[in-house]
Amino acid sequence: MDNPLVHAFFIGRALAESIAQQAESTLSDVLSDLGKFDAEQRERLRQFTEQVLEKARQDEEAAMQGRPASTATSTSSGGASSDLQTMIDELRAEIAELRTELQRYRNRTL
Repeated sequence: MDNPLVHAFFIGRALAESIAQQAESTLSDVLSDLGKFDAEQRERLRQFTEQVLEKARQDEEAAMQGRPASTATSTSSGGASSDLQTMIDELRAEIAELRTELQRYRNRTL
């Protein structure tokens, strides 16, 4: 290795290979961390969704405790649609009643 150009060539090649290995290692680490972050965020979103649905279920149960049994939805598929329709009809009747009362109130104040 008396020739400095040949020596410089091998040093440059070794340097380029080392830089490529470091870049590959760094990129692998970054992508791994990104994958972990994505998985953690998906898990947090799943847990948040479960918490929201559980709270909604609890709130619904609490609200339905004061209602007559006919407005509660059934777990059977046939009864669920008829119970749901019954609930919708009762809500529509309540809305109509409230509109009537509101109109009477407005007429009295004018």
